[in-house]
Amino acid sequence: MKKFDVIVVGGGPSGMMAAITAALNGAKVALFEKNKRLGKKLLMTGGGRCNVTNNRPVDDLITHIPGNGRFLYSTFSQFDNQDVMRFFSERGVALKEEDHGRIFPVSDKSATIVNTLKEELEKLAVTLFFKEPIEKIITDGTVIQGVRTAEGDYSAKSVIITTGGITYPSTGSQGDGYRFAKSLRHHVTPLYPTESPIFLTDDFIADKILQGLSLQDVKLTVVDEKNKTIASHEMDLLFTHFGISGPAALRCSSFVNQLLRTQKTATLVLDCFPNKTDRELLTEITDYSATSTKQLKNALTGFLPERLLLYFLSKVGISDQTYNQTSKEQLDAFVSYCKNWSLTANKTFGLEKSFVTGGGVELKEVNPKELASKKTPGLYFAGEVLDVNGYTGGYNITTAFCTGYVAGTHAAYHAFS
Repeated sequence: MKKFDVIVVGGGPSGMMAAITAALNGAKVALFEKNKRLGKKLLMTGGGRCNVTNNRPVDDLITHIPGNGRFLYSTFSQFDNQDVMRFFSERGVALKEEDHGRIFPVSDKSATIVNTLKEELEKLAVTLFFKEPIEKIITDGTVIQGVRTAEGDYSAKSVIITTGGITYPSTGSQGDGYRFAKSLRHHVTPLYPTESPIFLTDDFIADKILQGLSLQDVKLTVVDEKNKTIASHEMDLLFTHFGISGPAALRCSSFVNQLLRTQKTATLVLDCFPNKTDRELLTEITDYSATSTKQLKNALTGFLPERLLLYFLSKVGISDQTYNQTSKEQLDAFVSYCKNWSLTANKTFGLEKSFVTGGGVELKEVNPKELASKKTPGLYFAGEVLDVNGYTGGYNITTAFCTGYVAGTHAAYHAFS
């Protein structure tokens, strides 16, 4: 039986960082990756450019990790986004900041990040096992003893599960970590898609009236059956052949899915003018068209994107009227479409096509300071396998790197205890 101090299961960002950190702390480390290369999903992130972290204060990071972000306060007190940037800068990776605090390698290539991690693993003599899936985590019923593959058993006092979620299963994220956790008496909370495009049932979708239309800086709000706001995001939005996508939709999707657990549809409210009041819009409409003899569809050119303007006007039935032919009630109805347009969602993309998995290993069973199992000494968790999820924009990769660092550190300590 081959002997190691720490075994890491999964070669994504959290796994690579966990293995590196355990090795930096003097542990003899093995990293098992069932693909033939490391970081397969990481190579796809940020459109192939790798949004490596986000340059926001920690409290802001937590706000952008709506899925149990507060659990990460202890993690970020040990290793945070600034440490992530320092880690790569010290290894010769030039970084740059783009909109909304997003950090990318100057090379604009995910391979820069993956290769840097791989070189560090090799430098630290971490033993890499490829295409050798873990079949079982071995225990004596009390403590961790190692792992089993088809090739045999490998012993270690510490095992770190960093297998990711179940999004993009072609990258190897097929839920292995949840199976391992359950086999060791851990609970896994219900899994659901987050950061996912949303399907709408509204007629304009079937009619393809707005397909391909993009809107900038609009506000999309998820409301429950009592019309209470669940989540609201002011970002860009894209209409598709099935519903909506773009940053605002992606950020609302996890909340839509949570509502859909108990109701057949979920309501979204779109505000096309989040920085203007109804009264200000009415004044603007008057300025545009009150002195014009043109029909409103022509008088209001430029007020909204043309297809959306025509759609709203037609819904109120005033496309061919002039301003002077239009009643106050009709104008109010038009403004209501502009400010409070109700959309009906019935699902999002499934987990296999979504960016991030919501749900995961129950956090009450994990020590937040060490990311160690409260049930089995020597077992650690990091990354997306935990019941933690963030918005796109570098937050999930930040979580992966930082939890990997913490788990790797404490797994090494445990191996020598």
